Amino acid sequence: MIGRLRGEIVYKQPPCLMVDVNGVGYELDVPMSTFYGLPEPGQPVTLFTHLAIRDDAHVLYGFARESERTLFRALLKVSGVGAKVALAILSGMSADEFTRAVQAEDIAALVRLPGIGKKTAERLIIEMRDRLDRLDIVAPISSTGVSSSQVIAATADPASEAADALVALGYKPQEAGRMVRGIKAEGLSSEAIIRAALKAAASQ
Repeated sequence: MIGRLRGEIVYKQPPCLMVDVNGVGYELDVPMSTFYGLPEPGQPVTLFTHLAIRDDAHVLYGFARESERTLFRALLKVSGVGAKVALAILSGMSADEFTRAVQAEDIAALVRLPGIGKKTAERLIIEMRDRLDRLDIVAPISSTGVSSSQVIAATADPASEAADALVALGYKPQEAGRMVRGIKAEGLSSEAIIRAALKAAASQ
């Protein structure tokens, strides 16, 4: 089991990145809560990881904080919640916001997330309510200042990249496009567009 990686970021394209660890490149999927705080390519990073083994692939997930990984693993135990939905939850809500939504039985807040219908939201509330009390969930990471370094790979148009990331998080292509178009994206990075789009979706 791979529990933690420490290395240098090779590239990052939300919600994916590659980390070079002693010459071996590890590809990871990460929630946007982690992605927002990542340094630029060429800079060191340490991530807690979860390895999911499927019949068709081994998928590695990365988290800036152990509490994020703890919540991710707890979500996987909920009936009807897979890794993609768990990643979307952590991208659309902070751990604190999710905890408050569950404790307040706020179904409306949960169903705004991609892949979460009313029945799944009800299961999340029922199955996670007591479990959250036992988990060591702390405040989410805040964005850190990024170091100035050369970007190793050329990036795509930020708006297109943001739309692709939202699709990867579970939104339908048409919905992702609408979310991005609703943001004044000129001059913003893809990460800033994603953050604004998710914030807008959560407030609807």
